[in-house]
Amino acid sequence: MDAPIGHFDHAAPAPDVLGELIRPVADAVRHWSGSVPADQIVYVDTDPRWADTAVFVEHYGRELLQQSANCVVVSGRRGGETTLAACLVLSTTRVDVNGVVRRRLGARKASFASMDTATGETGMEYGGITPLGLPEGWPVLVDPAVADLPYVLVGSGRRRGKLLVPGKAFTELPGAVVVEGLGVA
Repeated sequence: MDAPIGHFDHAAPAPDVLGELIRPVADAVRHWSGSVPADQIVYVDTDPRWADTAVFVEHYGRELLQQSANCVVVSGRRGGETTLAACLVLSTTRVDVNGVVRRRLGARKASFASMDTATGETGMEYGGITPLGLPEGWPVLVDPAVADLPYVLVGSGRRRGKLLVPGKAFTELPGAVVVEGLGVA
């Protein structure tokens, strides 16, 4: 199969390669129920040495820079309550944590979650966190620029491999909401 974006040696519909995915991501694909068919989610095998965005696009296609998104875990606090959420923005932008995210979560203070919290709570590898398979009840904040792309490159839950997902599919994830101004230049 040819990948819909980028230049990858190995690409396959994610439902056909569940064994390549970590459990929460495989379960999300296995139980997929959005309007985008699960077989349109594509797994591409990638070398973890090239996982960081700049090196990745040099190796797999420069056009991917405009079609890649980062999923970051944020922590919002108000009083003694902490809310964890995922934010999905284009890799060419950054998450407006102290403005848009803080207000959206109703938090007094918001920050990026620590690496230990992000990996421990998601069960995913740092640098490979994806919005598919996040813990139940988490808000998933999606920048409209991500939702509007025909295909978006995101993590697969680990540093080896990526997922190519139609942007619209992210808006149908449990807890997903499209948030204007989430990603800023």
